Amino acid sequence: MNLSAPTQIVFIIAVVIAIIALLMVFNVIGFIPIAAFWVMTIAFVVLAAGCLFKGA
Repeated sequence: MNLSAPTQIVFIIAVVIAIIALLMVFNVIGFIPIAAFWVMTIAFVVLAAGCLFKGA
């Protein structure tokens, strides 16, 4: 299995999701009904998928 760099759009999506999780930790955003840990986990999974799948 060869790893590749994620595309720019996948990287930006992962960063935006991570920033949302960070804002949830500091209670700036409170309307999302799941824990900030899971939002950050989703950001990491998106980034990891971008590295695992070529062209993603």
